[in-house]
Amino acid sequence: MESYLVRALAKKHGIRGIACLTTGVVEEIAQRLDASPAARAALGYGLTAAALLGALLKVQQHIAVKFEGDGPLGKMIVESDSYGHLRGYVAQPSIALAPPFTANDVAAIVGQHGTLTVVKDLKVKELYRSVVPLQTGRPDTDLTYYLMMSEQVPSVVEIGAPIDAQGMLRAAGGLLLQLLPDGDLVALQQMAERLDDLPPVGEMLADGESPQDVLDTLFSGQDYEILETHPLRFRCTCSRERSRQALKLLDSSEIVKLLSKGEAVIDCHFCRERYVFDRHDLLTILDEIRTES
Repeated sequence: MESYLVRALAKKHGIRGIACLTTGVVEEIAQRLDASPAARAALGYGLTAAALLGALLKVQQHIAVKFEGDGPLGKMIVESDSYGHLRGYVAQPSIALAPPFTANDVAAIVGQHGTLTVVKDLKVKELYRSVVPLQTGRPDTDLTYYLMMSEQVPSVVEIGAPIDAQGMLRAAGGLLLQLLPDGDLVALQQMAERLDDLPPVGEMLADGESPQDVLDTLFSGQDYEILETHPLRFRCTCSRERSRQALKLLDSSEIVKLLSKGEAVIDCHFCRERYVFDRHDLLTILDEIRTES
């Protein structure tokens, strides 16, 4: 299933709307991680959250979000960039809980006590980093809290990733409404009330409504325009060369220890790619470390 994101703007009221369908990319990443239905539900929320935040970035910027609660999931890290590239992983992908799963179930899977950490690479000297306490364990509710408290931008976030009784992901996606500077707060509140009267966004997407349909319903009565529609795709930035550079950051004594084991193995948490460096590789790296030092 195609995954994509739509950005819209109601210029008169100063409100931006972002809606996305992420079912396909969530399924691809969940399969790579061999995620159970419970972990798949959490990934549906987390990856959609990353996609929505990524749509707020400028060119070449990147964002990473970590949900770390006291639920069985452990931690979940999701990443996005300004081009709609997504990746993510969970600490415990094999959670053995029986479906179906709703939003409240996801809150229990994540846990209600812990932290939400947002790190942005804005292509300036230092990374932006913010940490807020989890409020509910629901990624969309906690993301709304983060946007209000850390970025001080009135926002409404709703995400859905319903899992049916057979453990299948019916749909995944979500929306973000956000007030622009000098925007009409009353109009945003009215849209939030309209959203409360609608079925959950995950159910709307599962029933065949598109992100454009959702935005059209919420912006009803307002003049708005679609600014952009772009695909969302899985992409992992790991590589053999990056793994090799990570080994070069080790002390020479650590490389010697790896030589005694015969090889070094580096696994990527995000895509499950494995990079193996044999004795010849390690001897070459050791020689480079000693030469450069």
